[in-house]
This record gives sequence, structure tokens and C-alpha cells, in this order.
Amino acid sequence: MAISTAHMPISELMGKVTRGELRLPEIQRGYVWKPPQVAKLLDSLYRDYPSGSLLLWEAESDPETRPMRTSAGTQPAAQSALYLLDGQQRLTSLHRVFSGHPNADIVFNVETESFQNQSAATKKDPRWLRVHDLLHGTQMYQLVSGMKQALPALDEQTVFDRITRVHRIKDYRYYLETLRELSYLEVTDIFVRVNSRGRTLRATDLALATLSARWPGVLGKFEGESSTWQKASFPDLDTGFLTRAMTAALLGRGPSQWSLGRLTAATDEELDTAWATVRRGLAHLVPLLKNNLGVQHSSLLPSVLALVPLVVLLGERPDAPLAERDRDALLYWLLAATIRNRYSGSTDTVLSQDIPAVRKPDGIRALLDNLGLLGGRVSVSSEDLAGRGQGSPYFFLSFLVAKRAGATDWWFGSAIDATAQGSQKLQYHHIHPRATLKQKYSKHDINDLANLAFISGKANLKISDRSPSAYFPELEQMGAESLAKHFVPDDSSLRTADSYPAFVLRRREMLAEAMTSLLNSLAPAYLGPATNGTDPLTGLSLDLDLYQSSWDEPKLVVRATTPSSEWRCILDLSAFEQALDEAAQGVVSDLALSGADGVVRPADNGLEVELGPFVVEGRREDWQSALDRERADAIPLSQLPHIDAVAWEGERARFPIASSD
Repeated sequence: MAISTAHMPISELMGKVTRGELRLPEIQRGYVWKPPQVAKLLDSLYRDYPSGSLLLWEAESDPETRPMRTSAGTQPAAQSALYLLDGQQRLTSLHRVFSGHPNADIVFNVETESFQNQSAATKKDPRWLRVHDLLHGTQMYQLVSGMKQALPALDEQTVFDRITRVHRIKDYRYYLETLRELSYLEVTDIFVRVNSRGRTLRATDLALATLSARWPGVLGKFEGESSTWQKASFPDLDTGFLTRAMTAALLGRGPSQWSLGRLTAATDEELDTAWATVRRGLAHLVPLLKNNLGVQHSSLLPSVLALVPLVVLLGERPDAPLAERDRDALLYWLLAATIRNRYSGSTDTVLSQDIPAVRKPDGIRALLDNLGLLGGRVSVSSEDLAGRGQGSPYFFLSFLVAKRAGATDWWFGSAIDATAQGSQKLQYHHIHPRATLKQKYSKHDINDLANLAFISGKANLKISDRSPSAYFPELEQMGAESLAKHFVPDDSSLRTADSYPAFVLRRREMLAEAMTSLLNSLAPAYLGPATNGTDPLTGLSLDLDLYQSSWDEPKLVVRATTPSSEWRCILDLSAFEQALDEAAQGVVSDLALSGADGVVRPADNGLEVELGPFVVEGRREDWQSALDRERADAIPLSQLPHIDAVAWEGERARFPIASSD
């Protein structure tokens, strides 16, 4: 192997990207940086801090490539291209800033010497200047003169020095290492090793990179298949899902560091067979979900990863009709696995159990055995639904039972439809509006699953903040089934805020009965009678409350409850979100939990955060949804309680962030 080294200014690197002389091999993952990360990079360059090196590859023949997320590099390069192995996020971000990309419109505050993404506030504040303009600007003295009024406390020389330092970011020199005389497979091995420490790639990214080296063109295959399912309202069957499914079909388990070598060793015949399995399995499974279970859109599924064993099962079975009992048992397993949160956390372990199971002569029975259900079927009780919210897997079941009952949109009569758009787009509605409850009940009580119904945005606007005592009579005039098909009790005494606890209790009973009926209709006859205690989250809850104001940093109060304890802490929201972002990039971070310690770390299916008695798990977007939900219900910072958190010393249960309140 030959390695050459050099230093190159950012301005020259940007030119190479623009001219297509720096390209991305197919083994690279996509661009993932957010504007705050771009701003931090510019801040480091402005201060002349180290920001890493770049690793390039000079290929003897042109490999498969993937496009950079810029407008550059679409034309053939005038000279032989180099391929970027490490540094994609930095160079793509910088090129976006240099070229004025709308998603990298970073601004610089001349007074505070800080960088951030452009906002409505910064556009009105003359102290904030666009970095793009400063990088390309030549008339610095005229700009300085124009800022006298905005910055009277700073002398002109200081202002000039600061904007000149931004301008000179283009002169920052990166250290380059260029690899030569290496095959694609050898380069992929180096790529995997480089990205297996520090800021790591996810296991799916590394597996896709390995497949790309061994099977050039696989990214195009995956993107084409993903596009097909996106058009069928299953956009979550993306390249990440297909990589997991392909790895499962090929190796009998999920992607992991251990499995990368085995992917490289796969033969062409094994790769072709595994891909045919995935495509055939999806072609059978998606219509089954839509037509037999009522799952019209993949967003309804708490985790599409639970589909992977079923894809393998259906993709490898003989080409014969699926018996009705097997079809129902397959769907029963999916619902039971969802209730038990089997695929909410680390998936490699459960896939290594479930994929071999589906390859047994009676694969569905073996799957049910892995869930411990051969001794008794699943039932749902009102106690199981207590304290559950929109993130609970029971929310998914509440949609299915309403769909099964023929629930229609209130006032407008159309069947509830997860694929509807515009004013008919499906929403979950608070039956007792928050406005009528917030003076007497907590957010946790108000957002109870038993207070949520599926109706259109148009119907939601018509209800506004009216009490059920006001709008239920209108619905009843249109027919008693308007409420009954949503499992809403018709007792008129349960329609006021004072009767809300009794309303929730009664609706839980109705929903639990309907959910159990759905499960029983699909359960195979060989299962035993229903058993209690099937939900591992019964008795566990995670409550988040955001406290914020304009005068200090927002704080997040976390309350974790088990049957025997309650643990609370306060998190600085900005620091916590930074830790989540870093974990999404592969970095383990420590958290200061108002006196106790916690850890945020990457996992093969997202992120894990140690919070008292729980290891809270979920994808970065799941965490963002939870935090956005709290921002919508933020409490004044002046009401922040005093909490002394203590270190947790016992065992930790796994808890999905999607099930938090």
C-alpha cells in the first residue's frame, strides 16, 4: 500500500468538490449533519482549532459512487477523481456554506464571535453577518464602516480583525492522507476500521458499506426497492431497513461488527438469493399488513424492525398459498411482539433468535415460542393501558381496533385513513380537550391513551376546545355509531371535566376488551388460555416536563417510576440535546443529572440513555419527537422544582422513549 500526505487549503478543496474531482464511493453513508454541527465546525476553524484530517483514495478504476449532498460533482472531472473515505460530513458542510446552500445558511455575530444558523431574529440584527458573504467578500473596510452604529462599543480595527478571520477560514489547511494501490475490498476494510472508533457509523451503515464493496451497485438496488415501497405508503422500508433485512437473510442475524467479515465472504449466489428473499418477502408481507390488519402506512408501526423476521419467513417459504391459520398466526406474532416491545431496543440479539426460528419447519410457532406464548396467549387489561400515551404500542392497537370497528371521521363520515392528506389527514384528538382539563389534571393525565381518538384535522378544528358535553350531542344526532365505533362510552354523566377520571377508566375497559378481541381473532388454536402480566412495561412510566423562559437555559425534569420507587433529575436541555446529537454520530457522552451521573451512548438501533432505573432507548428522531412534544407544553422556568438526584445503583429496565409522557 502506498500513502502520500499533503496539506491543502479549504478553498482548494472546495474547488475540487465543485469540479467533481473529489467524489464519494458507494461505501459512504449519506450526509447527516444538522446546522448546529456546521456552526460548530466553523467556530473551530475560526479559532484555528484542530478539526481532524481527511482520508482519500486514488482508485485504479472508477468505483460505484453516490452523490454528494451539494450541487457539485455532477459532471465528469477534468482529471482523475479522488474518493473521500473520511471527512464527508465536514467537506459537504463547508461546500454548502461556501455555495450558499439554504440548509447551511450560517451567520456570525461580530460582537460575541459566535456562529449559528440564520433565523428571523438574526436577519433583523445587524451584528449577525452571513458567513457565505464574508468568505467571498473583498470590500472589508466598507463593511466595517457600515457597522459603526450597530457596534459602538467595538473599535473599527477589532471589527475588521474579526470579519477578516472569518474570511480567512478558506485558507485553513487540512492534512490529507491519500491511499493508492488498493482494491475496493481493501479500502472498504480500512473505511470500516476508521469508522469503528471515535465517531462511529451505525452497524447498518458499516454493513451497507461492506455490501457495496462486495456487491457493487447494491445502493442503487436498495434505493429502487425503497422507492417502490415509499409510493405504497411504506416509506420506512428505507435503505437502512433493507440493509438489516438483507443481512438477516444472508447471515441469520442483524448487522454488527462481528458480521462484517462474513458479509465480505458471501458468494455472488448467496447475495443474489438473499436479495431475492427480501424482495419476495416484502411483496407478500406489505399487502398482508394492509389488507388483513389495516396497517395502511408504515408510520403506524412502532418499529418496522419487527417485520424483518416475517420478511425472511415469507421470502423463503415454498411458493404456495399461505394458509389462513398461518396468516393469522403471523399477524398475531407481530402484535404480540409489538406489545412486548421486542424490537424497541438492541435488535441484533433478538434477530439472532428470531431468524433461525422462522427457518424451522413450523417457523411461526417457533417465533411465538421465543415470545414465551406457547403456554398462554396475550390479553390486554385496563390496567395495562393505565398511564399509556401516544408513544405506547397500545396506541397502534387502538387505531387497529377502531379501523376494524369501522370508525369514521366525526361529522364528515369518511373511514379513518392513515394515508389521507390535506384537511382529511388523520390526527389523534383529545376527546376531553386540554383547555377544559389543564386546571385540574396533569399533562400525564390529559395525554392518556384513553383520551385520544383518531379523526381528521378538519374535524379537530371543528371541535376546537369544546367539552364533550357540548359537541357529543351533535355527533349523536348523526348516529349512535359515531362514538361507539371509536369505543367512546355513551354515558352522558362522563362528559364533564369533573367526571374525566371515570371517563378514562371506562374507555380503557372498552379499548382493552376490543384489543383482546382482535388478538383472540388471530391467535392460533394451539396457544393456551390468556395469562396476566404479559406487558413488561406495566407499572413503569417515564414523564418528561420542560421548563423554559427567555432569561435562562431551558431545563428538562425527568421522573422515572417503577412499582417500588420514583427517581427524578433535572437536565440542562441544550447539553442534553448536544449529547444526543453526538451519540447519533457515534460518541459516548456523560451527563450531569443534578448530582447523579448518566450516560448517552449509540446503539445498533438508535441511542441509549441511562436515567435512574431505566435505560431509555430510541432513535434520535424519537427523542426529538418527545422533546418537541414537551416544548409545545412548556412550563414557566420560574416553576422549576428543586430536585436532588441520587445515583442509581440497582438494575436498569429497558424503556422506549416513544412510551414516555
